[in-house]
Amino acid sequence: MKKYLLKRLFYIVVVFLVVTFIMYMVYNLVPNDPARTQLEPQRKELGRNYQTVYLKLRAEMGLDDPLIVRYCRWFGILPEKSGEFNGILQGNFGDSTQFKRPVIDLVGTPMLNSIQLNLFSTIITLLITIPLGIYCAVHAKSTADNAIQVGTVIGYSLPSFLVAILFIFLFAVLIPIFPTGGARTPGSTLTGLPDYFDRLYYMCLPIITMVFTGLAGMTRTVRAAMMDTLSQDYIRTARAKGLKEKVVIYSHAWRNALLPVSTSIMGWMIGVFTGGSLVIENTFGLQGTGKLYMQALTNKDFELALALQLFYTLIGLFGVLLTDLSYTLVDPRVRIDK
Repeated sequence: MKKYLLKRLFYIVVVFLVVTFIMYMVYNLVPNDPARTQLEPQRKELGRNYQTVYLKLRAEMGLDDPLIVRYCRWFGILPEKSGEFNGILQGNFGDSTQFKRPVIDLVGTPMLNSIQLNLFSTIITLLITIPLGIYCAVHAKSTADNAIQVGTVIGYSLPSFLVAILFIFLFAVLIPIFPTGGARTPGSTLTGLPDYFDRLYYMCLPIITMVFTGLAGMTRTVRAAMMDTLSQDYIRTARAKGLKEKVVIYSHAWRNALLPVSTSIMGWMIGVFTGGSLVIENTFGLQGTGKLYMQALTNKDFELALALQLFYTLIGLFGVLLTDLSYTLVDPRVRIDK
């Protein structure tokens, strides 16, 4: 296991370097001049000195150097012109041209909001869809199964922003249980645990919306995998031996059914984390990474966009690793010690 983990972590580092290099090159292909953007508000004050100051600033920022050199400085492999290493390896993700602040100071709260929103909604969705999918597979073609299938098709067809608006009307206007949006009570001075629960309360309606929109697809996936497993020969043999139906389902079938489902679950989770919650964040006015990422791209704030893209890349890489590790938990026959 240790050898396998070390090998996979090495692969993650290599892939991370390749992906960050490609991202940096792609973003730098977009027509953009950070030096001119920084000096533009002072253009009238500088007057005739504008061009001289502009060229000097470009040289100081290293914008005239080859892209590979700029990438190495940005990553923290090569020193800046001052002789200091000051890249992402040293915790410096650059400064946001839009917010005029260090990127590291901007991404903390949005990342925390997105992680909480996606983590809670994912856990609740799986706690509902796995039992529901198993029930539908065991009682296939029954009235309950047909009703659930119709409901999942409707849920799968509804866009998330429409579900969000409907839930706002139901649970914030018609029955005022939850706030319509925001991240915390306006003017709140709470700290510690009370502040956390206040933020969680404001996140309840977005979580409910994401759970509802995720139920349809995952329920159908679990149902299909479970039905395929129940049609296998070893399940027929277990039933022929006279084993109880609960033993057949929960001791023989469901863990094998979850083996192909685990890949779909992780793919769905990565999709949700890497932008799937963008519509929900915008609808409920929740400052998350998806909303911040769109703002960064719209305003050509590439330092901020790159930092968020690194966050998404790490989620994807470690998500794939967790998927492989989960195989051993679902099916003991799978061995990853080589």
